[in-house]
Amino acid sequence: MQSTVKRKAVVYQVFTRLFGNTNTNNKPWGTLEENGVGKFADFTDKALLEIKALGVTHIWYTGVPHHAVIGDYTAYGISNDDPDVVKGRAGSPYAVKDYYNVNPDLAIDPNNRLQEFKDLIERSHKAGLKVLIDIVPNHVARDYKGLTNPKGVSDFGAEDDTTLVYHVNNNFYYLPGERFEVPDWEGGYLPLGGENTLLSNGKFEENPAKWTGNGSRLAKPNFNDWYETVKVNYGVRPDGTKDFAELPEAYAKEDYEAHHAFWKDKKLPDSWVKFRDIALYWLDLGVDGFRFDMAEMVPVEFWSYMNSSIKMKNPDAFLLAEVYNPSLYREYIHKGKMDYLYDKVELYDSIKHIMKGYGWTDHIPVVQKGMADIEHHMLHFLENHDEQRIASPDFAGNPQLAKPAMVVSATISTSPTMIYFGQEVGEPGADDAGFGKPTRTSIFDYVGVPHHQRWVNNKKFDGGQLSEEEKELRDFYKRLLNFTINSEALMGEYQEIHFFNKEHTQNYDHRVLSYVRWSANEKLIIVSNWEGARNYSIELKVPGDIIEKWNLKDGIYTLEDQLYNKTQTELKVENGLGTVTLHLEPLESLVLQLK
Repeated sequence: MQSTVKRKAVVYQVFTRLFGNTNTNNKPWGTLEENGVGKFADFTDKALLEIKALGVTHIWYTGVPHHAVIGDYTAYGISNDDPDVVKGRAGSPYAVKDYYNVNPDLAIDPNNRLQEFKDLIERSHKAGLKVLIDIVPNHVARDYKGLTNPKGVSDFGAEDDTTLVYHVNNNFYYLPGERFEVPDWEGGYLPLGGENTLLSNGKFEENPAKWTGNGSRLAKPNFNDWYETVKVNYGVRPDGTKDFAELPEAYAKEDYEAHHAFWKDKKLPDSWVKFRDIALYWLDLGVDGFRFDMAEMVPVEFWSYMNSSIKMKNPDAFLLAEVYNPSLYREYIHKGKMDYLYDKVELYDSIKHIMKGYGWTDHIPVVQKGMADIEHHMLHFLENHDEQRIASPDFAGNPQLAKPAMVVSATISTSPTMIYFGQEVGEPGADDAGFGKPTRTSIFDYVGVPHHQRWVNNKKFDGGQLSEEEKELRDFYKRLLNFTINSEALMGEYQEIHFFNKEHTQNYDHRVLSYVRWSANEKLIIVSNWEGARNYSIELKVPGDIIEKWNLKDGIYTLEDQLYNKTQTELKVENGLGTVTLHLEPLESLVLQLK
């Protein structure tokens, strides 16, 4: 029987190697010794309980599987990685080198690295947190080498026929007769910032050359290609036709058990089985779910097979995917059996424009209406490792501007909410770490995260070095997220009242947003002021159809704010229409519960 979610989920994405790093050196292209690195062990019982207390249900440890790094671990049997095909010094977490082990940088004892991660899973569960990690099915590191594969598991490409461009059971695509060439560097870029090492010589031995992760078929990929990775072959021929059974349209309405049964007697490409086995391996270690990178670059039929296999083992597994093409959302949810997709292209992009000062709140109810049939599956976020930090001058320049956006993002639907570590204290991502430029916290280099480090406070994890404004911001996130995970109404009904108020309410305009959420036992009116320097005094209207749905008779009803408990106001119902007298401070949101 498939489980149902009764409360909102909140995902805390943390970049694992940065979380516990207290080194403030932040030298561009700095080594691990110069700039420091966080460890699995830094997620102490205290740290995890503080994350849980923020209002978090799931923790996504980003960068756990062993990816290519510039560090000498040959003493542990690990081959050195070539800077010519590694981005940054610490390496991209999306160029996985060994799926059956973890990044040695994250361990106190690299020989014991897998056990140290198992211990972290155990500590996370003890704190009441479910654990997510990345799986990146579209591509792997150019120099993939598994050191601790389970019995019978061969490496990607180990059994490929490299004389062929394509074979259904090859894990990679090849360019027979052509050698791989390192890209021409652009914009003054040099590997390791120009440092000379034995391996950074502008060469990497790969013969024949393989297709690059983003699909480039050049033996010498472009600098802007994902040149550090190779594309995995899922049985899609070079002309785009499929070398596997297609999933009948009717399966969009079937559950994961039916999907699992469909694939049982089918002949499957080798890459499918390899990635299924990887997922099941991590489930056996105690991982509770996955974030799938660039899922739309992999055929939806594979996801039907992969995700139904995962759900047969753990029906409650949390499956989150990166899909950026809205026309594919329903296919990857219904046929691909994804639980959740990033709501980037619709909701996040609309919210970003409003936060930057020129967008209209009118867009948000329109987006929600378009998502009505899949709203539960669209994960909401304002930051993640790919996006600019809110406090960066290139985005909003002020973390306070996130407040109305965060309230709306977290309360407008039944979908999960995600925040990125440091977001809750206004981290601006201002440091130049080496590969890539500021506005995002670097995922490629060893770096400290200054505002977050003030919360870490020399691993006391008590916010002892935060400014008063940073403490207040974190308190806001804590109040909001804890409310969302305990609210029954947020898993219930939604109706916008924005356009009714635009038409009927004096002083109400496109920089305010209002809607209602309700269940049998909880009724909420939510209103947000997105202006940073303007108050609103309004007579908010609650339309007659909502008064009717809520079974309210004419009279006066008490409303209490659920975030700060400081606002007690009234809903006045007269002739079947509701009115609430409200004063909104700049960037203030009210979550008003009917008593």
